[in-house]
Amino acid sequence: MNLRALLLSFILLAGPLYARDKTDVMVMKNGDRITCAVKGLEGGVLYVEVDYVDGTASVDWSKVARLESKQLFYVKTEDGSVYTGTLSTSETTAGQPVRIHVVEAAEKEAVIEASRIVRMTATSENVWERFDGDVSFGVIYNKGNQSTQYSLGSTTDYIRERWGATAGFDSNLSSSTGVNVSTRNLVYLNAYRWLPGNHWYYSGLSSFLQSSEQGIDLQSTFGGGVGRYLTNTNFVSVKILGGLAWQNTSYQQSNASPNLTAALISADVKLFRFSKTNLALTAAFFPALSDPGRVRFNTNTTYYIKLFSNLKWNLSFYGNWDNRPPPGLSGSDYGTSSGVSWTFGLR
Repeated sequence: MNLRALLLSFILLAGPLYARDKTDVMVMKNGDRITCAVKGLEGGVLYVEVDYVDGTASVDWSKVARLESKQLFYVKTEDGSVYTGTLSTSETTAGQPVRIHVVEAAEKEAVIEASRIVRMTATSENVWERFDGDVSFGVIYNKGNQSTQYSLGSTTDYIRERWGATAGFDSNLSSSTGVNVSTRNLVYLNAYRWLPGNHWYYSGLSSFLQSSEQGIDLQSTFGGGVGRYLTNTNFVSVKILGGLAWQNTSYQQSNASPNLTAALISADVKLFRFSKTNLALTAAFFPALSDPGRVRFNTNTTYYIKLFSNLKWNLSFYGNWDNRPPPGLSGSDYGTSSGVSWTFGLR
């Protein structure tokens, strides 16, 4: 498998999306009325496009008094319930909570307090308009030791009413005078589907890792399990998953057994602060079942600060560890990167 070819294929997914007509109406609590195209809601931020604003505008969801849209949206609440329909708003008196009507049909609608809504995603007959995500790039150069580090990454989400999928990649290259070039490439894909309990879901995942530091030509991981949201609000999201995984690792210079069956324990944490900053952390433990006592662990943490429009600055930390690597090979590969991110779709 050619990881570089896979990376290029994900770049193609991160192309610009088609814009729709700006006919939605948003009224703020201070009385401002704006005609726009609502793109979605995440982390307490309502994303809209306005004719006279370049890029996507970020609006504090708690300051919105009324929202009207004939566009279909998937609407998710704090308790995990999901609704599909157009949006309208009840008339409310001062001091009363804002209530959003999600109208699926003339005889079927849900009325939800706005503060309980944690995510809204526009859906469309156009497949490309159902994607959102980001693309990031960074370069660090040090003249003293003639060192250069490049980083490139992307994440693409596809969300439907009861299921969703995420695909992405991270690529890092480091070079320095007198030292061999170090590369790390990771491609990953996971999909999930909600269970009837709303907070519960089941998920499948796969990833493909190359790490020159650990002597890994290709480490393929396939797994799945059942997960649950511990909390999911406009300020914080925490979910955990437990299951099983299978890994096959091809090393550069080793005859070690490449196959490993392991338990899978993972966590995903996101913290939001309006549109200015957010933090995303993922971590996965793989305690081996076929080789008791052996544990593999990987993590990725990214901190974002909004610069303007769809552009953000990010600082990331990545790491992979193996407490029983083959003789002569490193048991860890970790590092940091910094750069800018461009978001598309919902964001």
